[in-house]
Amino acid sequence: MGLIVPRTLKGFRDYPPAAMIPRERLIDTARRVYRSYGFSPIDTPALEYLEILSGKGGEETDKQLYQFEDHGGRRVGLRFDLTVPLARFAAMHVGELGTPFKRYHIATVWRGENTQRGRYREFMQCDFDTIGTRSNTADIETALVIHDLLTAIGFRQFRIHVNNRMVLNGLLETMGLAERSAAILRALDKLPKIGPDRVIAEMQAQADVAAADAGRIVALSEIRGSTAEVLRQLAQLLAGSSSGVEGMERLGQLAAAVQAAGVPEDRFCIDLSIARGLDYYTGTVFETFLSALPAIGSVCSGGRYDNLAALYTTQELPGIGASLGLDRLLAAMEELGMIEQKTTAAEVFIALFDADHLHDYLRIAAALRASGLGVELFPEARKLGQQLKYADRRGYRAAIVAGSDDFAAGICQLKDLAAGTQQPIPLTADCSSLIAAIRSLLTPPNIDGP
Repeated sequence: MGLIVPRTLKGFRDYPPAAMIPRERLIDTARRVYRSYGFSPIDTPALEYLEILSGKGGEETDKQLYQFEDHGGRRVGLRFDLTVPLARFAAMHVGELGTPFKRYHIATVWRGENTQRGRYREFMQCDFDTIGTRSNTADIETALVIHDLLTAIGFRQFRIHVNNRMVLNGLLETMGLAERSAAILRALDKLPKIGPDRVIAEMQAQADVAAADAGRIVALSEIRGSTAEVLRQLAQLLAGSSSGVEGMERLGQLAAAVQAAGVPEDRFCIDLSIARGLDYYTGTVFETFLSALPAIGSVCSGGRYDNLAALYTTQELPGIGASLGLDRLLAAMEELGMIEQKTTAAEVFIALFDADHLHDYLRIAAALRASGLGVELFPEARKLGQQLKYADRRGYRAAIVAGSDDFAAGICQLKDLAAGTQQPIPLTADCSSLIAAIRSLLTPPNIDGP
């Protein structure tokens, strides 16, 4: 039998250490930010009954579902997002959890879609949601979490675009097109990708909307200006639609609140072109774009879905949340040179310079690990140059070298592999001097940014 060719499926990929280390760092940052707002972790199965998943995100999502019949003859599917499983989860467990229930969920999802830059068929989402309240305060908090998350990751130039489905539906109501809203909004969601002319054509073909009406819808989405100016124009367009006016008022409250909470004006805007393609959104919708790479698409999106759980329970369970597009954001960070090229998660390398002192090296490594530092001890007493080349290739900054003479003198050599320098450090029983020197070496200089 011949060798099997090692390969991965289209849209799927391996994650070597250089890719996995920044990925885990982003996940850790997301967890920290979510927890700071009181969100608690949950998990759900990757595989659900097909009836749980199908028909929830729209026709396009159904086409992308990985579905099959399992060994028990059941129709099942791989989750395409984490929001639909959350609605099912809430319907089953809300009695014991109570409301409002705030959860975060970081897990893999699958969609059989065409691959492109930053998009894969298997990818990870980092979701946070609040279930059980229609209060606009939850919508406001969602915007603040998105802002704090992008800031904690290290971005300064980004903008959160916000709209409200009630505004869009209100306009359609005044035009007598409310019953065709799902198809119209799916077309509008493609505006940044295909442009106004093709969106108008799709509205005509898919939703049987007259060209003049489609043009009016697109014109609404192109309203620009300050928050006050956008709301003023909306008030004129939405006269006669109570739901549209409510959506407009919620947008105004959200804009004022995020400004009061300290979000810079250039990081937030009302964008009436934001529709979000999934059918289950009912209110506020969010998309977040990087100023340096707007073409890569939204890196954190979400919105309000007040009716999704009604498919599984008679209890009213409105929800609001958003999802960090982990893989897309990593692709953007790599393109922007924001990812440090490392293949180790540890901070310190110890060379096995003299095999007779193995126990001494192990004692140093144990003391450093007890202080919270990650340490790799090379397993073989190879030539020092080979060991240091290995450490440099793996991305280590700090390396410890000590031979018989050093141990006799009660010192070790701390090498800065990036600078090519070294300094002798006293070796005490608790390694306190060495630990302090390593932390000083690894701490970046305090430079005030813009």
